[in-house]
Amino acid sequence: MKKLIIASTSPSAGKTSVIVGLATALQKTCGYMKPFGDRLIYHKKRLWDYDSALVAAVLDLHEQPDNMSIGLEHTKLGYMSDGDVGEKLRGCVANMSRNRDILFIEGGKNLAYGASVHLDVMSLAKHLKVPVILVMAADHDAVDETTFLLENLNTSDVNLQGAIINKAHDPDDFRNTHGQTIEKLGLPVLGVIPFHEDLNCSSIEYLADRLFAKVIAGEGGLNKVVRNIFVGAMSANAALRSPKFNKGDKLIITAGDRVDMILAALESDTSGIILTNNILPPSNIISKATDRHIPVLLVAADTYQIAQQIDNMEPLLTQHDADKIQLLGKLLGEHVDLDKLTG
Repeated sequence: MKKLIIASTSPSAGKTSVIVGLATALQKTCGYMKPFGDRLIYHKKRLWDYDSALVAAVLDLHEQPDNMSIGLEHTKLGYMSDGDVGEKLRGCVANMSRNRDILFIEGGKNLAYGASVHLDVMSLAKHLKVPVILVMAADHDAVDETTFLLENLNTSDVNLQGAIINKAHDPDDFRNTHGQTIEKLGLPVLGVIPFHEDLNCSSIEYLADRLFAKVIAGEGGLNKVVRNIFVGAMSANAALRSPKFNKGDKLIITAGDRVDMILAALESDTSGIILTNNILPPSNIISKATDRHIPVLLVAADTYQIAQQIDNMEPLLTQHDADKIQLLGKLLGEHVDLDKLTG
């Protein structure tokens, strides 16, 4: 069976999305593990890695997410020696690869993460003798990162099988310029994935979970996607004259006592409404939102705080994003050399 370490030189390069896309495109029985969890969530009174929980759900794996990692915190792993880590890793690989065609092993948020506890990408590759695929964002940094990696780190005992370039606004231009430079440095480019706006959007359900919001109406529309955000801090008449308000698939953020703004949102192409300051609107507003399947979320923070939180939020993939998962499979299948990847 094939084993691959999927790593990145910088955070948010899209490793987990690439793994989901590859598993979907390959249509093989795939396993997954993430030796050092770095995106933590508290779920059912247990601490899990978000990526492990996501991939377990998407790939319909029977293993518990916490069994896919050796550890989640530096302090709890500091007592382990290099040999102890190697033994645990090999045991985990044996469990997670059983009856699987391919095992994806996801590295931490960058190449150095976990080095103090022997769980960085280079240590994983040496312990497991497994090739590494680098996922890099499509910008000038990809060339700098490749140059630094190959010229300054000892990679002689690590099999760098290739790179997948992600989120390229012009894939052909990147391949013809930066891609050729990366390959001349000695790192094969296995694929260049085009940027797709739909993968950069969040659903109302995802925002509700991340904001710890209470859904007070329109639960049937929680899967709607947000492509535009409008902060309703002015009158409804002023909002209606704003081009941004008239865009589709929008999220409206406003206080619960702004009935005029809420009604204007319900009469337009709105994906969802977030009501701030814990102010409930009149019951007829809630009924109208439910009838139109427009989710209404209630939060305690004020409008500015919520807008700032959403602006800083990373649009992570969720297990309910069926359209995104299908799109990832299509993009990876069309733009990555799967034969080179799995050969």
